[in-house]
Amino acid sequence: MQTPIPCLFMRGGTSRGPFFLESDLPADTALRDRVLLAVMGSPDRRQIDGMGGAHPLTSKVGIVRKSAAPGVDLDFLFAQLQPDKDTVDTTPNCGNMLAAVVPFALERGIVAAQGETTTLRVLTLNTDMQCDITVRTPGGRVAYEGDARIDGVPGTSSPITINFLDTAGSVCSGLLPTGNVRDDMDGLAVTCIDNGMPMVLFRAADMGRTGSESVEQMNADTALKTRIEALRLKAGHRMGLGDVTDKNYPKMCLIAPPLAGGAIGTRCFIPHVCHDSIGVLAAVTVATACALDGSVADGIAVMPEGLVKTVAVEHPSGEFSVELGLDPANPQAVTRAALLRTARLLMRGEVMVPASVWEGHRA
Repeated sequence: MQTPIPCLFMRGGTSRGPFFLESDLPADTALRDRVLLAVMGSPDRRQIDGMGGAHPLTSKVGIVRKSAAPGVDLDFLFAQLQPDKDTVDTTPNCGNMLAAVVPFALERGIVAAQGETTTLRVLTLNTDMQCDITVRTPGGRVAYEGDARIDGVPGTSSPITINFLDTAGSVCSGLLPTGNVRDDMDGLAVTCIDNGMPMVLFRAADMGRTGSESVEQMNADTALKTRIEALRLKAGHRMGLGDVTDKNYPKMCLIAPPLAGGAIGTRCFIPHVCHDSIGVLAAVTVATACALDGSVADGIAVMPEGLVKTVAVEHPSGEFSVELGLDPANPQAVTRAALLRTARLLMRGEVMVPASVWEGHRA
């Protein structure tokens, strides 16, 4: 016997995974995590016995419920799994999977469409972060086809706009958790920053790299990865995160001058595998660092003028544009971050888990 669980399998931005209503999963956290591991087929490098895609970007889960918080429509819990580990991490955010939350809620009927477009406020429970998400809903149904294009996803789709309301210090104590815009760690200049994602930024040139290496080259560079992990462990303590050995953050990001007309070039590790593109909130955080005088991006980033800046963050698959709003009274303060994503419903139905893992809800 197996236990069926209602599920929508969705792409959100450049990630994908199963989405569940919270009420369809076990209330007990430990049991829920065992169920999610069984759903994804972890731990196994190929995740052959589950729905995972054998990569961190396709080992993600979304859990959604109607919100009881004042002014909030939906609560979203993101879970990051790993192909070859038995961990379920609900500490970090995922801005890509976030793009699929409103389409999922509309598909499942827990909220109603508002007209030609629907804007809902979503609270990400992982870090208590709120954002307004707008999707197109002509005729009261989610539109997935459109002319919006994002790098890392083939073709075009209907645009989804995410306006983050308060991302500074999402996991850390503040935007600059060490208290400095630039620190020295083992002779390396770094910027430790959290504007939606705890990150450590450092110049590729300081590592003896160009920052234009391919993902394959980065992942094969054992010496580089060893040094980055040592830096990550030290930065974790300096950022107030404690021992991050078994955590998915902080993310580590090599930065370099842009090569394709953008603002800055990046190679991000999540945290041990070089990302094929860049995460949504990682892009927001990198863009924010580019706006700060004295950060490691200062002198490398090519930034537009004005209090509203579109910052094109280059990555191995293209670029990710983030719109930053700066405080007129303090141009060093980022007051708003907005961006464009897409999402698509890939499959609806039931995912099966062994009854030995969970026998399902009992009357």
